[in-house]
Amino acid sequence: MAMPSFTMRQLLEAGVHFGHNTRRWNPKMEPYIFGARNNVHIIDLQQTVPMLQRAMNALRDVATAGGRVLFVGTKRQASRMIAQSAERCGQFYVDHRWLGGMLTNWATIQRSIARLKALDAQLGNEEETQGLTKKELLQLTRERDKLEKALGGIKEMSAVPDIIVVIDTNKEAIAVAEANKLKIPVIAVIDSNSDPKGIDYPVPGNDDSLRAIEIYLELFWGAVLDGLAQEVALSGGDLGEAEAPVAEELPDAAAEGDAEANAAAADPVADPADAAETPVETPAETPAESDSPAAETASEPAPEAESESEAAPEPVPESESETAAETVEEKAAG
Repeated sequence: MAMPSFTMRQLLEAGVHFGHNTRRWNPKMEPYIFGARNNVHIIDLQQTVPMLQRAMNALRDVATAGGRVLFVGTKRQASRMIAQSAERCGQFYVDHRWLGGMLTNWATIQRSIARLKALDAQLGNEEETQGLTKKELLQLTRERDKLEKALGGIKEMSAVPDIIVVIDTNKEAIAVAEANKLKIPVIAVIDSNSDPKGIDYPVPGNDDSLRAIEIYLELFWGAVLDGLAQEVALSGGDLGEAEAPVAEELPDAAAEGDAEANAAAADPVADPADAAETPVETPAETPAESDSPAAETASEPAPEAESESEAAPEPVPESESETAAETVEEKAAG
């Protein structure tokens, strides 16, 4: 798998350049801020592009060396995508709540993971649960579910990670502090209200927009897969499961909702924000394969049939586009 690529235009369309209200900024982020429009800081994407590429290269190198990558994102906007991204590249994640000592007190965490695995084995064996009362079975199930929620993403992680990826350093300040203490490299998206101190590979950008978070994670897990492919190629083995996750096109339907919100918030913005108003080019989806018997027996389908069988883009879920729009409006309102 090739290293994923991106353009500044994609970042603009995702709203990566929108920071927070000027009253909520962190002065340490001044070098990465292009300016302010409508009381909202605009992040300098000319710096974001090379810094994002550098972070991707670091992930690829760790994966090529057989290292472990831990994705951390417990905020509502990021938790679901964090878990999906880690699973796609066969790595580990924390998407519910960061437990204090998850890195610095790894021995205790390992005991909790061992307990979780024991409960999974016990509850999955009918012979072992046959003699339990309903109350005992309920207690064991609740204990298992609680441990699964907190530790399910690192259940198969045999040791501390070699690098961690963080979305929103303010929310995950404890994770960053523990990684710094153990000298574990940190890749993090830093918004205009974040502190870049202690981040080895900072990526200046919006850490609240669903669309922005999605494009970061698409690039990150793609870089990990590229590293895994290189590792297998160097060892002379078969890629196998590493090739299973297929890179998906960035959802154009979601981009449409975010593009409208970005245009409303950044209408008077010059330079980078002006480009956000350009129409989004939506790549056509590949024609869907027909399961009907007629399609299987046809030897040479006509070109007209191929064009008619192309699937139309799915409509934007109202909840997702409204969430992205509300995020930008909240930043502008302060």
